[in-house]
Amino acid sequence: MADENGELFWLAPDRRAIIPLDAFKVSRSLRSAVRRKVFEITVNRAFDRVLEACAERDEGTWISGEIKEAYATLHQMGFAHSVEAWKGDELAGGLYGVAIGGAFFGESMFHRKPDASKVAMVHLVQRLRDRGFTLLDVQFTNDHLRSFGAIEIPKAEYDRRLKEAVAANTGFTDDSPRSFARSDD
Repeated sequence: MADENGELFWLAPDRRAIIPLDAFKVSRSLRSAVRRKVFEITVNRAFDRVLEACAERDEGTWISGEIKEAYATLHQMGFAHSVEAWKGDELAGGLYGVAIGGAFFGESMFHRKPDASKVAMVHLVQRLRDRGFTLLDVQFTNDHLRSFGAIEIPKAEYDRRLKEAVAANTGFTDDSPRSFARSDD
């Protein structure tokens, strides 16, 4: 993450927030919005625009220029992905994160229209389930994420789940790399 001065730092909380994919919660009103197809959903169509929109916050952002560049590179490599919600030609909301093996690390989301990011989240979870993912890491809990079923788990439990998930042979897209290649260089 970056602080308000753009300085980068690493966060590794003792308790990590996840959304168990088998316990994902969708409210009746949100289920109705998904069913009515209020938004057109796309994947990786506007990654850079989603990243920019997530960084545009009134209260400041942890998404510095250096972080944007890193995620853009991860996207070009096939690891970072976005889910977009469109209302006509307008990007109404979306989210982005990183996929490695069967783990998806949700980084940020935004909305310009009510429910747009929530509908994107519903589609993200369905995609993860359909492709055999086992871990949706959301880092920290807040009321919004708790409404989807986010829970905090101890570091040891998180590390166990993470190890299993990144070893899974799945991908976010058909041509996504499954894991990071290790090099001794």
